[in-house]
Amino acid sequence: KMAGSSIPWIGSAYLFLQSTSKTVVLPSLYESSQKKPSVFRALKLALADSTGSMNGVDMLKVYCSHPHLIVQLKFCRQENCRRFLRSYREGALQKSLQNHLQLSLAMSTVPLEMELKAGSEHLDNMLKDEDRCLECIYREKPDRLRDEEITELEEHLKSLTVHQSINNNVAVKDCAPLKSPSLPYPSQGSSLPPQGTFIFQGQQFDNRTITLDDHQKFAKLVSKKWKQVGRSLQKSCRALRDPVIDNLALEYDREGLYEQAYQLLLKFIQSEGKKATIARLIAALEENGLISLAEELLGLHSNEDCS
Repeated sequence: KMAGSSIPWIGSAYLFLQSTSKTVVLPSLYESSQKKPSVFRALKLALADSTGSMNGVDMLKVYCSHPHLIVQLKFCRQENCRRFLRSYREGALQKSLQNHLQLSLAMSTVPLEMELKAGSEHLDNMLKDEDRCLECIYREKPDRLRDEEITELEEHLKSLTVHQSINNNVAVKDCAPLKSPSLPYPSQGSSLPPQGTFIFQGQQFDNRTITLDDHQKFAKLVSKKWKQVGRSLQKSCRALRDPVIDNLALEYDREGLYEQAYQLLLKFIQSEGKKATIARLIAALEENGLISLAEELLGLHSNEDCS
C-alpha cells in the first residue's frame, strides 16, 4: 500500500526534456544567465497548468545533460500527482510547456520531446496504468532538498510579480476611496491617467482598468477558485479582508459560483476604483495557477480559437 492515513504522500520523478529543433538547445538556454529565468518561468507555469496549482508539484533541481534538460520533481499529494500524470499522458503538459517557452523566450516555436522516469522505471511505457505509475513515483522518495538555485529563481519570479503589482498599485494598500464610484467601470471617454504596462509570459500589456467584459469572463470561468483569487487580492485591498469573502460565499450560495465570483470582483472594482487594474487581477490568477483564465482575459486565446 502506498501510504498510511497519518503519513503524507510524497514521491519523486524525473522529467526529461529535449527540443527537436536544432536551433533550440534547452540546456544551453538554461545555462545562459540571461535566458535561465525565462526557461524557469515557463517550466513553473507549465507545471502549474498540469496540476491546477502553483504549489502542485515542486522542482528540486534542474540538470543540464546535453541534449536533455532534466527536472527533478517532488509530489506531496497523490491527487496532484494524478493530475500531473493525466496532463502528461494527454499531451497537455507538453503543449503548455511549448507555449510558455515560446512566449517567455520570444520564439516562433519550441518543439519538444518528453520522457518521464522514476528510478529505473520508464513511466512512458505504463502511462495507461495510473496506479502503477503512482506506485513507482511513491517508491522514489526525494533524495535531496530543493536546490539553492531553484529557491533563488522562485524568489526572482515572485519579486517580478510583486514588483509589477506594486508598480500598478501605488499608494493603494490602505486607501479606501472616500466615495464608491456610482459606476464601477470608467466610461470610454474618460481621461484616465496612463497606468503603465506589465509583463505576462514574456509579453508586454497595457495595464488598463478592469472592464465589464473582463468581469463577466472572470465570473464565468474562475469556478470554485474564486475564493482563492479573492484571498490573493485581499493582500492589497482592504474591502476584501476577512470575513468579507466568506460572507459573500454564504450570501450568494443559492445563486451559485458565477454570482459569487461576480460579486467578489464587483466589490474589488467598487472599492479600488481606477486602481482596479487588469495587472492586479492577472497577478492574483497567476498566483493560483489560473493561467488559462489570465490568457483569456488578455486575448491570447482568441486567434487560436478561430481556427
